[in-house]
Amino acid sequence: MKKYQIIIEETIVDDFTIVASSPQEAQSIAEQMYHDGKIVIENGEVQTRRIAVNDTDCENLIDFHEF
Repeated sequence: MKKYQIIIEETIVDDFTIVASSPQEAQSIAEQMYHDGKIVIENGEVQTRRIAVNDTDCENLIDFHEF
């Protein structure tokens, strides 16, 4: 028996409302709020889910596959 590292990647989507005078300002505000922890995606909708297996003996990453 061998040990393998399992890598799971998810893309989670949620939407938020920002009041701003332009799309650029809305994006800037949202980015700052995200970095400040004021926008947090907790129970968003999972758009993609991928898995990969890493052989820990030779560090050979097997390609990601959706599951």
